[in-house]
Amino acid sequence: MSDTVDTTAGAPEGTASRRPGYGQLLRTPGAWTFLLPGFAARQPFAMLTIGIVLLVQHTSGSYGDAGMVAAVTGVSMALFAPQNGKLADRFGQRAVLVPGVLLHAVSVAALTVLALAGAPLWALFVAAVPTGASIPQVGPMVRSRWAAVLGASHERSRLLPTAAAFESVTDEFTFVIGPVLATALCTGVHPAAGLAAEGALTLVGGLLFAARRGTQPRPSGRGASKDAAGPGGGYGARVSALSVPGVRVLAVVFLGVGSVFGGMQVSLTAFAEEIGNPGANGLLYGVFAAGNMLAGVACGAIAWRTGPRHRLIIGYLGLTVAASGLWTVHSVPLLAGLGLLVGLFIAPVLISGYTLIETLVPAGARTEAFTWLTGAVALGQAGAVTAAGRLADSHGASAGFVVPLVGTALALATLVALRSRLRPKASGHVEARGMGHRVPVAVD
Repeated sequence: MSDTVDTTAGAPEGTASRRPGYGQLLRTPGAWTFLLPGFAARQPFAMLTIGIVLLVQHTSGSYGDAGMVAAVTGVSMALFAPQNGKLADRFGQRAVLVPGVLLHAVSVAALTVLALAGAPLWALFVAAVPTGASIPQVGPMVRSRWAAVLGASHERSRLLPTAAAFESVTDEFTFVIGPVLATALCTGVHPAAGLAAEGALTLVGGLLFAARRGTQPRPSGRGASKDAAGPGGGYGARVSALSVPGVRVLAVVFLGVGSVFGGMQVSLTAFAEEIGNPGANGLLYGVFAAGNMLAGVACGAIAWRTGPRHRLIIGYLGLTVAASGLWTVHSVPLLAGLGLLVGLFIAPVLISGYTLIETLVPAGARTEAFTWLTGAVALGQAGAVTAAGRLADSHGASAGFVVPLVGTALALATLVALRSRLRPKASGHVEARGMGHRVPVAVD
């Protein structure tokens, strides 16, 4: 019942120590053609929540109202992201991205104008729905491209764990830059500047990413062969990824991660306001995200001797313990140090979760599976910004830090109780790590 050695995809057991590194991963033909525009297109995701909070708090004077608007955006994203992922699996990423980024740019502009005009809260909610629903799911799409490009070759499939770590590092690098950039624009230029930059980056980056058609996974709904649907044949193309029990457990786990992101964003903002130094918010959140990024780099460099399920449980335990002390800290240096520690546990959790998806879900449903996890983070973040905003308004910034503790504790209990569902079922169709190595891939 214990985890086995975490060998690389397609490699014999015991070869983990020879796992290729980042250099070989980045030399994969065609990789840079989707990595660079993908980085620009996913940057806005890290800017949206904090941009909304700063703008609406400025115009309404309430962190609670600001958190509620951000929460509507997050809930909308959580509901629509998996459907966008399912459509991308079936019809191709470009078919979903192009109309999505156009709608997102228009929706962000409408939300910004309404907030500046002092529109009632319900009007902001109305604008927040399409804003969240149209957030481009670039991170899951990049992960699916890695799975398609690397999984098509038995030799390159050994790079899949490295790709998972690299993507986590990239995600967290955006969370180092994004909140700091949005805060700097909102406090130094104009309260609406953060959202304006978010909309512009989404539009330009999303269209450039969509233009790179050669590396996108073959759509399962357009004459794809049975192999193209991934292990299990047509299962991947026709059955929701959420029907896999392990995906549901991971969704709860990622809800808890979202509670950390949301609770930290609002509570750090309120803390910076309380001490009379609003600019400290970007610095503190940047330190938290930097810890996440550094841990992600380390996870990709280490040849792990334990499986991802075991690493997920250990990492989540550490995350819960670290989050439990946030509400007790009242100084910038101590909060920065503890925030760094919390960040160090985030990346191992995310990397382990995404790696497990590769073993649990067939190739034809992986974009949808990744978006369920991304949507779970957004949903957890939405609930957290609402709860933390109300607590910060009523009891001060320290009360808002209780939200990450509660969210991670509940998710940890679920993870421990249902950990057996994260073990892939044996099947003649499923390969060593759940990866199909003969998925047809177009070449740039």
